Amino acid sequence: MTVAIIRNIQLYRWSRFLRSLIFWQAVWFLYFQNVLSATEAILLYAVYDVATTLLEVPSGYMSDRLGRKKTLIASAIAGLGGSFLLAIGDSFAVFAAGQVLIGASMAFASGTDEAMLYESLAATGRADEIETQEIIAWRYSFSALALSALTGGALALVDPRLPFVGGALAFGGLFWITMRFVEPPRSSDTSEGSELLHLSSLGASFQSPILLWFFVLGVLMYGFSHLPFVFGQPFILEALNDFDLASSAPLVSGAVTALMMGISVAVSLVALQLRRALGLPQLLLSAFSLQIAISGVMALTDSAIVLAFLLLRMVPNALSRPFILGRIQPLLNDDSRATWLSLNSFAGRLVFATALTFGAISTTDAGTMPYDDIANILRVACFIGLVALIGLAVAARRIAVSPSHKSITP
Repeated sequence: MTVAIIRNIQLYRWSRFLRSLIFWQAVWFLYFQNVLSATEAILLYAVYDVATTLLEVPSGYMSDRLGRKKTLIASAIAGLGGSFLLAIGDSFAVFAAGQVLIGASMAFASGTDEAMLYESLAATGRADEIETQEIIAWRYSFSALALSALTGGALALVDPRLPFVGGALAFGGLFWITMRFVEPPRSSDTSEGSELLHLSSLGASFQSPILLWFFVLGVLMYGFSHLPFVFGQPFILEALNDFDLASSAPLVSGAVTALMMGISVAVSLVALQLRRALGLPQLLLSAFSLQIAISGVMALTDSAIVLAFLLLRMVPNALSRPFILGRIQPLLNDDSRATWLSLNSFAGRLVFATALTFGAISTTDAGTMPYDDIANILRVACFIGLVALIGLAVAARRIAVSPSHKSITP
């Protein structure tokens, strides 16, 4: 059993790699607004976020009750079905159905795969390796995102549906990997009739100032991470118009995204050293500040120079997510760990989907979103982000964001 649990740690990396082969990541907005309109493209992303949001908490509860492996199998199947619908779709309704399934896939995996890793490490007496193992997994993930971004952009030039076909194949591989997982043992009672214990431990988590601080930070960083993801593609198209290269937007967008992920992989190599040098609160707040700065530059100018800032989009994730998970996972109980992580993701997606909906209402119904509309949305977001950053910094001075004693494996 111990050998099988240890194998989970290796399989986790490859599951993250396959889940991150999102071949359409750099071209989906261009594709949707080509077939439909800019407004419907934004709404389709909102559909994805709403679907994920509605399933976040139920999927976390399902994971805590039925097990990590079963929930991850459901995630792979939903992703396969969603990718297929996006590949064959030609209307808002079909695309929306595909987005719902992709959202369900992400919801089923949210919190569950991370809980699978931590519980597998804990079962083999290696819980203190969580930060190191998460950083390794993020390198696998970023590498897959880089590979699929560039490949997806090239595939889109051949046929705009091919990136979604590639996504379906990746989810098929993910299903095979997931079937090889072994359910890790848990210390808490997951039998029927333990719901009160589940709710009690979940409620106790929300009474912790430390966990609440990380909860708020997670919500904010989710939104600011996705602003360049949503608006970067039309922004790239706008910038390329100056060089008469608009027809190459899918390939350029893919190349930009690939470079973005490559830079993040490089940054992850020094993430532990930065964690030690700056301390956890300063590192996390610096990462959030960088997210705000990227959106701020996009709000100030539509020149091609912004492409350089877009390359930094995933750097904050590399400097924050593994350490956030490493800090909060030991503070959560086994019987509510995935539910708490799902609730955090739920809140982030709900806030972002709401903001996107208001953004869609405020923009033109024309096929391509004008830069002025993008800039207005980003200006409002940056103002909110700066106010939140100040609040988090003040709170961090009163809360033990960093653990008293932390062993960090190099």
